[in-house]
Amino acid sequence: MLIGEVAERSGISTRMLRHYESLGLVSASTRTSNGYRSYSSDDIRRLFQVEALRSLGLGLREIADIIDNLTFDAQATLDGLLQRTEDSIAQQQALRDHLLSIKDSEPADWSDVLGTIDLMHGLNTTNPSERLRLALSLQAPEHSRNVTVLIDAALQETDTNAAGALDWTLVQIGDEAIPPVQQALQAPSAQRRHRAVTILSKLGSAAANTALADAYPHADPFVHRRAALAHARRGGHSAIPTLVDLIVDGDDDVEAAEVLAELCAAFGLTDEVIAAIGNALTLVDPAARQRLAAALAEIASESAMHVLCGMTNDQDRGVALTAKHLLQQHS
Repeated sequence: MLIGEVAERSGISTRMLRHYESLGLVSASTRTSNGYRSYSSDDIRRLFQVEALRSLGLGLREIADIIDNLTFDAQATLDGLLQRTEDSIAQQQALRDHLLSIKDSEPADWSDVLGTIDLMHGLNTTNPSERLRLALSLQAPEHSRNVTVLIDAALQETDTNAAGALDWTLVQIGDEAIPPVQQALQAPSAQRRHRAVTILSKLGSAAANTALADAYPHADPFVHRRAALAHARRGGHSAIPTLVDLIVDGDDDVEAAEVLAELCAAFGLTDEVIAAIGNALTLVDPAARQRLAAALAEIASESAMHVLCGMTNDQDRGVALTAKHLLQQHS
């Protein structure tokens, strides 16, 4: 088969076929009496092997190195191709996110586009002091159209001070920030999920609290526990065991005790709360029992005082003294 016919049937240009030959990839095994290249069936088979390897993302010189190498490690080569492909996808996804952020800012003209790009570059600098300086300079009305950019920066911010400044800007923007922050609760990155919880807590509006409360069934323990506080504030009795766990573990124990007291006072769930605390008292260490005693004092109901009175006989002296002191405060 002559080169022109091979090109026509394969869709590979004659120029590329000659390039393959120059690299030693595919050569016509014979020539006609007139000196024209003549490709055999084995040559055509090799040509399609080259094309198959190209389709995997291998370069021509890489193909030249492996196609006749009987010892080449196919697994290692495929692993490298997979990593290269994943890196490329990540770069393309980053570019897509970049473009969407600019589009979401609804620029009126190219000066708005360039302003958004400058903001994105400033918020992505590697110097946390520069990020903090920029965050502190932001004025909510001026940058409200860039809310998507600000939220993305806030979600990925690792510097405590810069994160706090960005959170304050979002608080000024208000409930407009809630939908994308709520969406970030489902992000693959734990950091983004946890930052989303913090931002919703700082926004503090009814809509923000509802968005956080709706995440109560979340599989991430941090999101679940913080959402339990918001869920309980809406009367969610199913959050009671989680709030007791917060007190036992010493995580947000003061806030958890306050919310349990709210459940008792505002929603009539005293019996459920006292029962949950009573069950925990039999299972936990002295430090946790002291925190539970403080929670009972916060509730201050008759049944809570009864349990607290019983704790004055606790075998741990510190727990017993804590219970006595709390009872004296409420006497």
